[in-house]
Amino acid sequence: MQDFGAAFGLAFGLILSGDADLAEIVMLSLQVSLSAVAVACMIGLPIGAAAAVYRFPGRAALVVFMNTMMGLPPVVAGLLVYLMLSNAGPLGGLGLLYTATAMIIVQTVLVTPIIAALARQLIADLHTEYDEQLRSLGLRGIRTIATLLWDGRYSLLTVALAGFGRAVAEVGAVIIVGGNINHATRVMTTTIALETSKGDLGLALALGIILIGLSVLVNGGVLALRATAVRSAYA
Repeated sequence: MQDFGAAFGLAFGLILSGDADLAEIVMLSLQVSLSAVAVACMIGLPIGAAAAVYRFPGRAALVVFMNTMMGLPPVVAGLLVYLMLSNAGPLGGLGLLYTATAMIIVQTVLVTPIIAALARQLIADLHTEYDEQLRSLGLRGIRTIATLLWDGRYSLLTVALAGFGRAVAEVGAVIIVGGNINHATRVMTTTIALETSKGDLGLALALGIILIGLSVLVNGGVLALRATAVRSAYA
């Protein structure tokens, strides 16, 4: 019990002191995860919206594929990206393996299906609700998609939040393509796993506390933004 209390004391000491190594790990984690979510939104939102609005051959198969890929095992995604970026792979010449860019790529692979599938369901509901009104305004195709994405922007923040939660909590895939290299590719989750295996519970707990705190902060910010939007709509 004394060791447990000492670990918490060390954890809070590292946080309050602004430890440089701790700050570096946290900042890299945020850089990688936020970049992956941004790219995933740019890819997944249009795909999800198009699958909700358009009717085309293979649409049902695309929806099934997106829903299936939401459960893609991270280690499988990591292995596939590793094979693509390794020296023997088609993108090996770019030298991206064991870099932060490789970690962004693998997180994008994991997050994009989540963004696309959740956005498709949300946009489909909006399209059903506003279809007649949109037709009366003469909106078709891309203009319909753009209108629905804009109308559902606050709800889509929750979709992005789900993607961020998946990205920032990822361990297996980022270890495979990033290598968990100190001062280069070491992020919060991989450091927690490493330090726990070494018995350094202070740093692991500090990062765990920060990780939970960031999740609470991001969730609270999204809820506050949505609440403000609702109040403005009814003002």
